Amino acid sequence: MSTYAIGDLQGCLEPLQSLLEKVNFKRKKDTLWFTGDLINRGPESLETLRFIKELGDNAITVLGNHDLHFLAVAQGFSKTKFDDTLDDILYAPDVKKLVKWLRHRPLFHHDKELGFSMIHAGLPPQWDFKTTKKCAREVEGILQGKDYKDFLENMYGNLPDLWSDKLTGIDRYRFITNAFTRLRYCDHQGRLCLKAKGPINKSNTDLIPWFEFKKRASKKMNIVFGHWSALGLYQEKRIHALDTGCLWGGSLTAMRLEDEKVFSVKCKTYY
Repeated sequence: MSTYAIGDLQGCLEPLQSLLEKVNFKRKKDTLWFTGDLINRGPESLETLRFIKELGDNAITVLGNHDLHFLAVAQGFSKTKFDDTLDDILYAPDVKKLVKWLRHRPLFHHDKELGFSMIHAGLPPQWDFKTTKKCAREVEGILQGKDYKDFLENMYGNLPDLWSDKLTGIDRYRFITNAFTRLRYCDHQGRLCLKAKGPINKSNTDLIPWFEFKKRASKKMNIVFGHWSALGLYQEKRIHALDTGCLWGGSLTAMRLEDEKVFSVKCKTYY
């Protein structure tokens, strides 16, 4: 039995199938962890979503920003962008079942036995394991409950950008969601710098990769994440970044959690 954590797919099913063949994935024995952004921009968003859903308990996925964007579009609270590839899902006969399944995915997954935690993007420097778990469960409860449409309608925005446990309502939920699904950089005060992208630039001392913040409360956590294709494969000090730009003609990467061995397959340029 093996557990493979896999970087962002974004609707690229063919590379996933090649990667599973490479690792000799055994459906009844092995488990796949997906770091979110299952869909959008790639050519097979519908097929990718159906494939992972049908894996049942052998697939664990956290929500990414593209997954949440789809949920908002499906409920009429956002419009598709020129580069979205969501129409196949939106007009699929099983769209309601796919929406329900997707909004019941977590923002945070932890396996005590393996000693790994999985998120899509990042953690604010103020959050330790207990706070991370608590905040994830708050928003997961909203998404899975009867008020999920109100949340989706109001989740967009970059503020507030500084964590306080005194945050309430949609401000609190938006901050939590932005951290889990959009974060790459913080400033020296620990504010989320959500507009900052690109590879790490050591000459820009105003921006700090969230995992390099000196007083980060989550340093003891062994974290797997995606979201940051410009960062690429990054493994250092309990940090494992697995988004290696499959969509952009890079590769699709998996890490076997039992021994941290990395596997990858080359991808076409889909986007």
